[in-house]
Amino acid sequence: MAFGRNLAFFLAAAGVALFAIAFLPSFDSFWSSWRKGRKVAEMVVLNATIYTSDASLPFAEAMAVRDGRILRVGDFSTIQDLIGDNTYKLNLNGNVVLPGFIDSHVHLIIGGLQLMRAELGGIRNKEDFVAKVTEAVKEKTPGQWVLGGGWNIDLWGGHYPEASWLDDIAPQNPVWLSRMDRHMGVANSLALKNSGITRDTPDPAGGSILKNSDGEPNGLLVDSAMELVLNTIPEESLEERREALFVASRHALTRGVTTVVDMGRFFTGASVENSWVDLSEVYQWADSLGKMMIRVCLFFPLPTWSRLAELIRDKGHRLSEWIHVGGVKYFADGSLGSNSALLHEAYEDNPINYGIQIVDFDWLSNATLHSDMSGLQVAIHAIGDKANDMVLDMYSSVVSTNGIRDRRFRIEHAQHLLPSTAPRFGQEQVIPSVQPDHLLDDAAAAENKLGIKRAHQGSYLFQSLLDGGARLAFGSDWPVTDINPLRAIKTAIHRKPPGFDHAWIPTERVFLDDALKAHTISAAYACFLDKELGSLSPGKFADFVVLPANSWTEFAENPSNFVSATFVNGKQAYP
Repeated sequence: MAFGRNLAFFLAAAGVALFAIAFLPSFDSFWSSWRKGRKVAEMVVLNATIYTSDASLPFAEAMAVRDGRILRVGDFSTIQDLIGDNTYKLNLNGNVVLPGFIDSHVHLIIGGLQLMRAELGGIRNKEDFVAKVTEAVKEKTPGQWVLGGGWNIDLWGGHYPEASWLDDIAPQNPVWLSRMDRHMGVANSLALKNSGITRDTPDPAGGSILKNSDGEPNGLLVDSAMELVLNTIPEESLEERREALFVASRHALTRGVTTVVDMGRFFTGASVENSWVDLSEVYQWADSLGKMMIRVCLFFPLPTWSRLAELIRDKGHRLSEWIHVGGVKYFADGSLGSNSALLHEAYEDNPINYGIQIVDFDWLSNATLHSDMSGLQVAIHAIGDKANDMVLDMYSSVVSTNGIRDRRFRIEHAQHLLPSTAPRFGQEQVIPSVQPDHLLDDAAAAENKLGIKRAHQGSYLFQSLLDGGARLAFGSDWPVTDINPLRAIKTAIHRKPPGFDHAWIPTERVFLDDALKAHTISAAYACFLDKELGSLSPGKFADFVVLPANSWTEFAENPSNFVSATFVNGKQAYP
């Protein structure tokens, strides 16, 4: 009897409560307020094949986003309670989703400027080269500079371009056209004259002025010798540099790139001030107006390390959600294509040439030591096997002096190594920041310049580096090669350069998962952004790409060539 009375009392009380709620001023308002108390998603991705790049949950089918960050990832039941009345539902019907790509090495503003100039990438013969420059000259008035670049003689297999190619088509315009790697360029005779370069001009330290059989400069300048011409070229206007940022950012988004590590407008022969001017006048200007489209991690010239250390002490690494201050960068050698990569043994096609040591290593070691003491990340360009060994030895010495810490030293390119060198990267925790698409242009050249045996033993040792415990970070070095992670991933997997009917050094091919991580989470790790980027994990920025592939099997068997859409902060940024 007592149980019956209690039940009756409970039902009566519940009825009164429901009756009272129903006649509140607005029952709908009450219900709406309750729902708003939850952390409802602004957008959910549904029915997708999500590769997270997060080892704790490699794949998922749904993702919830709010305020530009990921709330939750999993199956539909995992995110179902985060769907509100106004939540946007992106139903992908199985399409593959990847984290937004991170390009670990670009020159962003230079890339944008290149898109606005004479683009010579892909030119395959002298006639097309001359025709392309002729068109560029037509757009200039007498006296104006004709600028461009991207040429690569390995594509046409002939002689290097010379001033004589340009003099007839540009008699009244100085011309400067950089090679794809920006370690060499060609000037016409007017540009040489304006720069004061004659047969008596000595080679500067760390560079070469190439000459013809008569001893006259032929227009080709290598590494630091380029400075003789570059110093006479008028600076790009502020408006041009700002437009270049927007042009470059839009181009990156079409390729699924949402973050770049920008090495700036700094290369051999260029002013160390360029990177600093671009920080204030371009990046921070765009950020202040809310016009940044992709995230940037900026590296600065090593000679300015103390200025960077002071900036980080005052402002920290994170200037905004769009601009992250990285570390410092410098050069140890040149490039293989320009015959200036520093080697232990002479070039096969030039037995007296061992390449060029661009920098005084006593200075480099001292600057690296003090940068590291200040807590800065250091990245050094090294392409030849000797240059890589010298930089690794230097890094090891710095660690011995300054002690153990999470410093994430980087070597940019790590292109040609002694076989015994590859394991050192993992053992010494040095990050190889590599560019797979370089091998598409370099494979044949490497065999010619190094000999087949040496080239096959030490070129682009991606799998050997992974086997040794290194964390690969993939990039493009754009505009040296196009910014295109999907193509780079394919290249790393297949290693099949144009004209080859087989994989080049097949033992160095990598698996799809390793290639994807090198353009996502490992790339984020390489610039200390792995807590905010690089994987589709709760709390991280909702930067992701959608591919046309309808299943993982389809994508794995034939990786896509393009992205269908790019999202930044959970908002569609392309198309």
